[in-house]
Amino acid sequence: MKGSVSFCCFLSLLLLQATAEEEDIISVLRDRSHIDETFRLAAEEKAADYAAAIQRLRKIYHTSIKPMEQAYKYNELRQHEISAYPGRTLGDSATDGEITSKPMVLFLGPWSVGKSSMINYLLGLNDSPYQLYTGAEPTTSEFTVIMHGEKIRSVEGIVMAADSSRSFSPLEKFGQNFLEKLIGIEMPHKLLERVTFVDTPGIIENRKQQERGYPFNDVCQWFIDRADLIFVVFDPTKLDVGLELEMLFRQLKGRESQIRIILNKADNLATQDLMRVYGALFWSLAPLINVTEPPRVYVSSFWPYDYAPDTSRELFKREEISLLEDLNQVIENRMENKIAFIRQHGIRVRIHGLLVDRYVQTFKEKMSFFSDPELVFKEIVDDPDKFYIFKSILAKTNVSKFDLPNRDAYRDFFGINPITNFKPLSGQCSYMGGCLLEKIEKAITNELPALLSSINSGKQPGLSSCEATGCGEKPKNRYRKN
Repeated sequence: MKGSVSFCCFLSLLLLQATAEEEDIISVLRDRSHIDETFRLAAEEKAADYAAAIQRLRKIYHTSIKPMEQAYKYNELRQHEISAYPGRTLGDSATDGEITSKPMVLFLGPWSVGKSSMINYLLGLNDSPYQLYTGAEPTTSEFTVIMHGEKIRSVEGIVMAADSSRSFSPLEKFGQNFLEKLIGIEMPHKLLERVTFVDTPGIIENRKQQERGYPFNDVCQWFIDRADLIFVVFDPTKLDVGLELEMLFRQLKGRESQIRIILNKADNLATQDLMRVYGALFWSLAPLINVTEPPRVYVSSFWPYDYAPDTSRELFKREEISLLEDLNQVIENRMENKIAFIRQHGIRVRIHGLLVDRYVQTFKEKMSFFSDPELVFKEIVDDPDKFYIFKSILAKTNVSKFDLPNRDAYRDFFGINPITNFKPLSGQCSYMGGCLLEKIEKAITNELPALLSSINSGKQPGLSSCEATGCGEKPKNRYRKN
């Protein structure tokens, strides 16, 4: 009897000890209420207004921009323009999936610096069955896309690439080996209704790209080109810059406004040591970020547990809130950014159309009955400045010289697209459809700015009276001689 009582007491003590330990663990968990408050997750969005604006944007793109894209094969020019247009792109030819996609936040950096832990913390996934796996060793070997869905499920890369309603179908070009390293996770989360997170494999400096089995840098570039915000994460023990990290920062050139540097796990250091590490981080990155204004650096510890004792708790908390506000600003401005990117895309398509038209006109002017077409056009494409191809565009249109693409890109472009395949802009008009140039100029100068103004002023974007009735006007062709 005494043995039974003693055993029961022993069990009770074990249970009490376990409960006390659990309470201690819970007590050191950080308060997450500021995350919900910053993102206003409890507030209801005006879904109808957002959907109307997206629908209007899709209509402008499909009726005014895409026809010139297709007529002058803009997507094939983009394949030869590696550095002509640095910055955010909407793909070779913008798709409905890219237009309707949510803002993308990309996490880059060395292995085991806390990228996956940071995503777990932002979404509150810690100690849940759905948290991203973390550890001291390299753990993330896939590109993981965390997005909103009606239920929790994982989506294979081959399924994501095959689904045209998503914006990931262009990833098929990187091969099946890569698609096996691509995974999507869907879950019903309020924050994911407004943003998509992408976790990437950590950079390992002693690993060669071919050992990954797919073009790692090319895949990173694809995500970089489409990201609205890029978090490059470091921790105090991994500040060395090797060849792979150096290549990554070369790929980020032109995207400095989207880059945020994060010095994670900062509470592992005393204040004096943290100052030294902060200086060392800038010393390492200075040769790689050659801009007047360096990216914003956030110093904190992004995981669910409380800051270590005797550290700069208030500083870390303020830094975390600043980062959350930065991220929330991108989410709040997603519609404005999308309109701006579509307009930028339209400007590039227009410039391409004007240049192809000028090449076509010059070719026809230089051709005679006895001329060899190949020799004539080779002379034009090899030395476009001799025939004032680019200068005439600057003189006759309101195109900035800084927006002109690389001349060499057109040598490759016309190498696979014969000049005889293209009509001049004067021949790109129809009674019902109008003129391609006038439609894209109207979109750039009137329709897209008007849509942006309606978003900023809170008005419901809708069809203009002429778009609703057709107005019965015959399209004018300013390129056709009377």
